[in-house]
Amino acid sequence: MGLYARYILPKLIDTACGQPPMAELRSRYVPQAEGNVLEIGIGSGLNLPHYSDRASTVTGLDPHAELTDLARVRAADAHPEVEVMQISGEDIPADDDRFDTIVCTWTLCSIPNVYQALREMHRVVRPGGRFFFVEHGLSPDPGVQRWQRRIEPLWKIVGGGCHLTRKADDLIRDAGFLLPDQESGYLPGPKWAAFMTHGIAVKPD
Repeated sequence: MGLYARYILPKLIDTACGQPPMAELRSRYVPQAEGNVLEIGIGSGLNLPHYSDRASTVTGLDPHAELTDLARVRAADAHPEVEVMQISGEDIPADDDRFDTIVCTWTLCSIPNVYQALREMHRVVRPGGRFFFVEHGLSPDPGVQRWQRRIEPLWKIVGGGCHLTRKADDLIRDAGFLLPDQESGYLPGPKWAAFMTHGIAVKPD
């Protein structure tokens, strides 16, 4: 791992993902998580202050040690019991139907095998369990899409594997979740990086 990935990228991610418009979306969805919660891509733990009394436990996964170290610091002040594991979401060490809720914010863009990770999420959440997601990705505007495709190869290097052209809602449906509640639109910022899709998915009973 190079110096950029070890020392600079984690700080950039923590700063970028902590901006007020993103914090507002976190505050909208994360407090609804209940029971035993699995957070995919816990990163530096920016969601932790948003959990409510409805969450009994939070198990957070992320493969990046520099980010999970920050998450463990924030976990010390979190209300629910928090376990942070330095692993990726493609192979979740949990039994089938183990969790009541999944939380995933700005994560599906950077998981190498996103299809496998979503299959794993579907496996470990109970039937009827909810999946709260906030993701950026492919814009519906053709002009913005052209810029996203041009920029993406370099952006994946700069952004630690982050893709600009994944379409989170399609990926979630393809994994077997229902998607009854979904919204999308631009946050402030360059349009090629600011198109957001967010909502609540459900594993069918």
